Amino acid sequence: MKNRIFLLTSLLVFALVLTACPAPAAAPADGDDESMAASDEPIEIEYWQYNFDARIEAMDQLIEMFEAENPDIKVVHNSEIPYADFRDKIAVSVPAGVGPDVATLFYGWQLDWIAGEYLVPLPESEFPMSTLDDFSPMVQAGVVDGKLYTLPTAVRSLALFYNKDLMTAAGLDPESPPTTLDELEEQAVQCTVRDGDDFEVYGFIPNPSGQAHHWFRQVLLPQFGQEPLSDDRRTVQWNASEGGYEAWEKMLSFQTELKTGVAGVYESDPDGFLAGEVCFHIDGSFRLGSIASNAPDLNFGVTELPAVDGNKATFGSYWTHGITQKGASDPARMAASAKFLKFITSADAGALWVDIVGELPAQLEAASNADLLDDPNLGAFVRGLDYAQATFFINEADDRQALIDAFDAVVLTDADPRAELDFAVEKVQAMYDEHWADQ
Repeated sequence: MKNRIFLLTSLLVFALVLTACPAPAAAPADGDDESMAASDEPIEIEYWQYNFDARIEAMDQLIEMFEAENPDIKVVHNSEIPYADFRDKIAVSVPAGVGPDVATLFYGWQLDWIAGEYLVPLPESEFPMSTLDDFSPMVQAGVVDGKLYTLPTAVRSLALFYNKDLMTAAGLDPESPPTTLDELEEQAVQCTVRDGDDFEVYGFIPNPSGQAHHWFRQVLLPQFGQEPLSDDRRTVQWNASEGGYEAWEKMLSFQTELKTGVAGVYESDPDGFLAGEVCFHIDGSFRLGSIASNAPDLNFGVTELPAVDGNKATFGSYWTHGITQKGASDPARMAASAKFLKFITSADAGALWVDIVGELPAQLEAASNADLLDDPNLGAFVRGLDYAQATFFINEADDRQALIDAFDAVVLTDADPRAELDFAVEKVQAMYDEHWADQ
């Protein structure tokens, strides 16, 4: 009798254990994404860009469109970081495995970000090299050591902005802005209004901390017969000929001789033009977005950068997007990051970007639109893309700082312009030497 009771009790306990244990999960069918199927919750990725109103508005719209098409992916948009702090925030967050999965960066920072292991190559299955066939040629800078690391939504070139009201007040024809460097000198002087040492109107401010360092390097140097780099991109050639020194002294002359402006007088380079206090201003197409947002009543025009002896030149550049180590940390996150990056670099995204930000679509399909070429403001930038050159940078920030230091030494301490250019070349050449020594 005791044995029968023990047997019945054992069977009852065994049955209770079976009831409490979950049944094994069925094997996923071929093609199922096991990692995505494990949860009905959308995967969340972060996109980071620096704080710039027009860019924020454009990206917010793209994210809304993307999430509508991809309800299984949630994109957190971090755009609160000031430009001055952006690179430091990336340097702290990405190596720690936090922060963005997809981040924006200036193309000139790319080598630095790769060396810091912030970025991973884009997956070839989603971004084969043939992808570049659909983009502006300058986007080839996204290829490093045979691997594609970044793609942009938009590209940009430099052009000359001019204030029509200030030109009229100076007795100039606002429908005839300068087309040559000589005309820029003459008109900038005529526009300048001073009361003693105080400026009421600045004719033209060549500010190397703004766009003037690009203007010197990639525009004035070639126009004066000196290429900024050797063909193999190993040698800095700013001072390799008399033409290089002439280009440098020409940029300096607007402050030292013509006295049409003072570099650094405004906290941010475009502030004076937006305030209607600067007559001529070199900037990128992205500035159209900030004018629309912050100075909608500004009466201005845009023309191609002034030529020298018939030679046109402009600097082409872009902000681009890459996938970080965090974005590549697992297959599902990488898939979501790649899908988002592909969406924000499509021709449709480029078309939206130009409307809001003022930058030009990076995709050839969107940039060849006849309406863009005929646009009174964008047309100058689009035409410039035919001859725009993007500088090969080892470290854009340090390259720029070398020119800022040289410029400041001349205008603030009356240092010898040629000696300061030589010193700047030495500093930048050292960066190139260090980079190529590791290749």
